[in-house]
Amino acid sequence: MDTNEMQRQLRALTDRAEITDLMDRYLRSLDDRVFDEAWARAFHTEDVTAEMPIGTVHGRAALLTHIRRGMALFDRTVHMGSNNVVEVDGDRATVRGAQLSTHVLADDPGGVFVSAGHTETELARTADGWRISASALRVVWTQGTPPRLPEDLTAASAE
Repeated sequence: MDTNEMQRQLRALTDRAEITDLMDRYLRSLDDRVFDEAWARAFHTEDVTAEMPIGTVHGRAALLTHIRRGMALFDRTVHMGSNNVVEVDGDRATVRGAQLSTHVLADDPGGVFVSAGHTETELARTADGWRISASALRVVWTQGTPPRLPEDLTAASAE
């Protein structure tokens, strides 16, 4: 194996490790519940698009506001991701995986809502490292009573 091939393989392994780490840290950050500008910059590009069960948002500022409002519906959460398939193509990448999320409702501390689904994430290499440029969570099953959404926190209002 020549030096160029070794460098290409090392770059591919490094990219996959950095992307996997970013995805794991992102899910963990949802449970840490600190949603500020530094959080948004650490994970997302400025022009990110995020499709969530509570709506689709465009732009990092809109995503930050939407995440804050959505996560306020829960007292505690545990988010787990697995089965990630990472595809890297130069400075772009995709990750397809599974997500299981357990939520303790803020308005009913005994109420638990669980959702599971598939994630599709697009990433871009930036000067600060890999960042999420688009994401979609497609819930395929739930258990328990979902939180009561405020009237203005719907898919229509998030556009």
